[in-house]
Amino acid sequence: MRAPIPERHVTLQDRVEIAIKHSLRHLGIDISRLRKPTSSETSQCRPRLSDYCRGNGVDLGPGGDPISLSAVRVDLPQPYTNVGSLPVQLGGDASDLYWFKDNCLDYVYSSHLLEDFEETEKVLREWIRVLKIGGKLIIYCPDEQRYRAHCAKSGQGYNYNHFHENFSLKMVKDILIQIGSCKVIHEGDNIGDYCWEIVAEKTR
Repeated sequence: MRAPIPERHVTLQDRVEIAIKHSLRHLGIDISRLRKPTSSETSQCRPRLSDYCRGNGVDLGPGGDPISLSAVRVDLPQPYTNVGSLPVQLGGDASDLYWFKDNCLDYVYSSHLLEDFEETEKVLREWIRVLKIGGKLIIYCPDEQRYRAHCAKSGQGYNYNHFHENFSLKMVKDILIQIGSCKVIHEGDNIGDYCWEIVAEKTR
């Protein structure tokens, strides 16, 4: 049985807060930056995955806490997560890395972002496009069903940006195999409460 999406009761207070946030953002003020940053997901996997992030590469959606200080930080102009103090360097949509030509980066790293895109295969092809032969694609993400179960059990707020009910290591690994231009060199499932990770090397 699949874990249901936790119910969300939107109160009048919620609506007022959302309206205020949108009004402030329209004025160029992001109140999330005024809050104390919380611990990033990347901080949990950095000891295991940072060794794959060598050379010239990008961190997609770091929220102020990139996998490496040398990583180019690509995020929304106003990131919706605030987990560190480093600013955005390239502001835009991580599904279109138009700043980079084909085969130019040593690594592409992303944590808790791929699940927010509807067209998973299209996004993965774009991330692979910018990698050199031998470059590494490093992804750290939640398993959607385990994440939903964790939210329901713990009371943690659910992230409604998640797109796929069956988002998992198996789903992403199957897509990478279908694309056929990478080989998986590392994978780990059932990490922490609901996470998984995969590292793929570009072969052609």
